[in-house]
Amino acid sequence: ELRLPSKVASQVILTFPRSAMIHDDLVAPINDQITSEAYASQLYLQMSMWAEDKGLPGASKFFRGHVAEEMDHRNRLVDYLVECDAPVRLQAIPAPTAEFESLVSIINAAYDHEKMVTEQIDALASLALDRRDFNTFNMLQWFIAEQREELVLFRGIVDYMKLAGFTGGPGDALVNLDTFLLSQCHAH
Repeated sequence: ELRLPSKVASQVILTFPRSAMIHDDLVAPINDQITSEAYASQLYLQMSMWAEDKGLPGASKFFRGHVAEEMDHRNRLVDYLVECDAPVRLQAIPAPTAEFESLVSIINAAYDHEKMVTEQIDALASLALDRRDFNTFNMLQWFIAEQREELVLFRGIVDYMKLAGFTGGPGDALVNLDTFLLSQCHAH
């Protein structure tokens, strides 16, 4: 039988209800992150459709590939809450913008979005550590690693755009960027 000092035992009981394996303070933020991941899926689908409409099959396929990935992220969080016997509360998903100036603006928007998601995941990890919820902190390590990959990917694409001198107009640079994005589908 495990015996904890009374001070520790009372903190454990107050911090983690017997019906859940997650600190109560993390349930709502994880539900918010579920919505954020679903929004990301919608955003990338909208970006893919914009590229499709503009005759950019590489960009369209690249962003379409991120749609299922974001839903996988959402599902991981849902599964974690279910495993913890914590409530899953689905929220309305805001519609992403459908209008973009150029492929450059889409790539910059996607990179900015991934930076924002990284901040959200980092905040969740920080909260988990602050609440001494090591199970949730451990689960979030996968997301931290995933976000690092996403930032490296999108930063590389932004760097490629700059190196190629692509500013958004039609021409060889646009075709090269579209082809480069297609190559990233296979590399990612």
